[in-house]
Amino acid sequence: MKRIYKTAALGIVAASMSINAFAGNKDRTGQAGAAELMINPWGQSTGVFGLNTSHVKGVDALKTNIAGLAFVNKTEVGASYTALLRGSNIGVNNLGFAQRVGGSGVMGINVMAMNYGEITITNYDNPEGQIGSYRPQFFNFQLGYAQSFSDKIHAGVAATFVSQQISNIRANGAAFEAGIQYVTGKRNNFHFGITLRNIGTNMRFGGNGFSGENNAQENENYTINTLTPTEKFEMPTYLNFGASYDFYLDENNVAPSEEQQAETVKPKHRATVMVNFTSNSFYSDFLGIGAEYSFKEMFMLRAAYRYENGIGTVNSTTMYTGLAAGATIQQRLGENGPMLAIDYSFRPTQRPSTGAHVFSLRFMR
Repeated sequence: MKRIYKTAALGIVAASMSINAFAGNKDRTGQAGAAELMINPWGQSTGVFGLNTSHVKGVDALKTNIAGLAFVNKTEVGASYTALLRGSNIGVNNLGFAQRVGGSGVMGINVMAMNYGEITITNYDNPEGQIGSYRPQFFNFQLGYAQSFSDKIHAGVAATFVSQQISNIRANGAAFEAGIQYVTGKRNNFHFGITLRNIGTNMRFGGNGFSGENNAQENENYTINTLTPTEKFEMPTYLNFGASYDFYLDENNVAPSEEQQAETVKPKHRATVMVNFTSNSFYSDFLGIGAEYSFKEMFMLRAAYRYENGIGTVNSTTMYTGLAAGATIQQRLGENGPMLAIDYSFRPTQRPSTGAHVFSLRFMR
């Protein structure tokens, strides 16, 4: 047991020391590709802007902190849809599945696809279009594994395959991540989490879309086929630190006979306060604070604010205002049936101000 704690401590220290290597750099802003890897498609996490690094659980953890996948009891299936900038026809379709394997391990799969709608084809001779349309295909497939090393320490790793393409241009890559969560306290109510995400291969666009026929300089009666070279680009790597604390508002009302089972018999009202810092390689760093209220773990309300340099000004590099809010309703279907959960979140945006809506549906056994 001591070896496990030492290993976890060393991992946390190593990640902390590496923060300078991944610190936000305004000179590199916008130079990364595969920006969809920064999108969180789950309603619970987006309700607090992903500030729940320290205590996220279940399939939500696949896009926040893979270590939280270890909390799946048996099986969890989820689906979500994100409406980005309502009226733009941009959406995110997402499916997640997690299954416990063995006594302490959980395998998880997440499939995410961007929907940009139909885009009109234009070229030099047809600037107004009228020659057809195309649909960009942005697809991510993630495979992850998490394990509980004790009732206090949970860790996980994952790999994501990235595919971006249109009819004649494409790029592929792979991104990797790792995370850890530590819980302690009388009721396991203090949480700490670290995750390093999107360390991956470089990507480069290629395909027939970069080739074309041009007249030969020596003789215009001849044409030559030329290929325009493309520059490779990196993944949007980032490092997340988070901490949270659960306050049980009616803790004094727990019967003395139940006090010995403090970790399993919990009060009805829970209020969780969370803080989170994100060090981005290609974007401004994030610093946020959030809170969640829960009644009997059946109804939850949450809200958060995430700050980044220049937010709310004309120099802002984000479309968000920094605010986020959401809610969850979950109930067991029958005495021995699965738990059904419905999540919703909203993040207001600026320029345009239509916001981002996320709807999630989850089944848990």
